Amino acid sequence: MALRVGLVGLRGIGVTHASAYKNDPLGELVAVCDVIRERADSVAEQFGVRAYYRLTDLLRNEEVDIIDVTTGGYENGSWHFEPVMEAIEAGKHVLVEKPLSNDIREARQMVARATEKGVYLGCNLNHYFTPPAERARQYMDEGRVGELVYCLHKMGFSAGEGTYQPNRNARWWDLPYAHFKAFLSHPFSVMRHFCGDITHVQAFVNRPGVRRTARDVMLSTVSIHVRFANDCVGYLLSQRGDATYGLGGWWSLEVAGTRGTFCIENCIEKVTFWPAPGTGEAGDPAKMSGGTSGGPEVTHSGITDFSQTFPRRIHAFLEDITNGVHPENLRASGRDALAALEYTWAAMESYELGGALVRPHPLPPLHGDPRTMVD
Repeated sequence: MALRVGLVGLRGIGVTHASAYKNDPLGELVAVCDVIRERADSVAEQFGVRAYYRLTDLLRNEEVDIIDVTTGGYENGSWHFEPVMEAIEAGKHVLVEKPLSNDIREARQMVARATEKGVYLGCNLNHYFTPPAERARQYMDEGRVGELVYCLHKMGFSAGEGTYQPNRNARWWDLPYAHFKAFLSHPFSVMRHFCGDITHVQAFVNRPGVRRTARDVMLSTVSIHVRFANDCVGYLLSQRGDATYGLGGWWSLEVAGTRGTFCIENCIEKVTFWPAPGTGEAGDPAKMSGGTSGGPEVTHSGITDFSQTFPRRIHAFLEDITNGVHPENLRASGRDALAALEYTWAAMESYELGGALVRPHPLPPLHGDPRTMVD
């Protein structure tokens, strides 16, 4: 039987989620909710479901299994806490858009309460639910990457001074950390997905003159150096239209190990793998030789539409609940989203301390599922 979904927040991203549920055999969209009555009525009519105007009324619908929260607010996250917590208290499973919240204290409460209530809390960290990410993960699982050495990630928006326009929307204007809070959950979650927990963060931040002239306080270009728990080192560059990215497009992730390296380009489009060279092709500093790698092996997904990441991620959420996985094993869980926010807050602290090294706040512990763990 399909899981029945009530959707809260019906701007563009909400309609994207609604379309995904209507086309997924594991889910059934049965209700939509928005405080703007006209918006709720319009989307309800579009998808042939019931409209609600207050979440408390929707939560009384005992047929609803999942509440999907796609509200926005300041920094795209200030309207997440209340509906998520109300849904958790009602015993509903929850999927929420990223960021989990624009307030780290709220995010910690959301994860803790979902654990206490025994409900699933997932976040729409959709950037690694793609065929290239799955192929890259396969390279790692097969041992073809080896011991991790470094991770390089570029993610943002390509533009420049000729296209800059001040965004005076209240959700963004006069909020210096809006790009941090609204966006860094994506790249941090991708880096963690492939390389594990981050233990050290150091950030350098700026904004170009065109923003300063417009009195735009957003800290829009973020350069972050990290260290992972496994001793792999990494670098994240994220910027919000201050410049145009070169190689790799608007989204690129390169992960290198002692046996091979992969690079995903434009998130969903392709992945390239280079095996480490043999003795004859290895670089030799004494001979001023950089060396050459074998390959490369290129896998194209055949997909260029980034919006296809949404139904893929939503299907994974529905699949995990349908299969009854332990909440700690939920893909792109609330705890995973909290990890990305802890790294974001560490980056902000590092910036405020002039680039000092900061250790992120520890995550809630994992205890393991006794039904699946073998002595």
